[in-house]
Amino acid sequence: MGGGSDMYRQQILDHYKNPRNYGELDDATFSHTGENPSCGDTITVDVRLDDDDETIEYVAFSGDGCAISQASASMLSERLQGTTLEELEAMDTEDITEMLGVDISPMRIKCAVLARQVAQDGAKLYEGELDDLDVTKTED
Repeated sequence: MGGGSDMYRQQILDHYKNPRNYGELDDATFSHTGENPSCGDTITVDVRLDDDDETIEYVAFSGDGCAISQASASMLSERLQGTTLEELEAMDTEDITEMLGVDISPMRIKCAVLARQVAQDGAKLYEGELDDLDVTKTED
């Protein structure tokens, strides 16, 4: 990634140490939890939709884990506000690695994408596209 990657590493550390939107939403439209058993990361994502039931108004997350998983959840919570459920569903691993701005090793990809998977699965459960999923696991 070159010289700019130090800036992104600092950004990841900042989001890890000072997470944005950390906590729970009492009035969440939907909530979902996920875990990465290989690393011990756990994340719960709470999403509140706007009155149109399609636009994400606010996102909060809670949980604990490694710097990559927690920073990714913090950054994602900021990025998702104002997007639609359709845009959330379209997000892929490359979107997350670009958001983080650093090369992620294959071992750490599951940490980086956990929050995205949890939010996507939560949206699918809310929309009735997924049945009976208590916890998202990145090992699946």
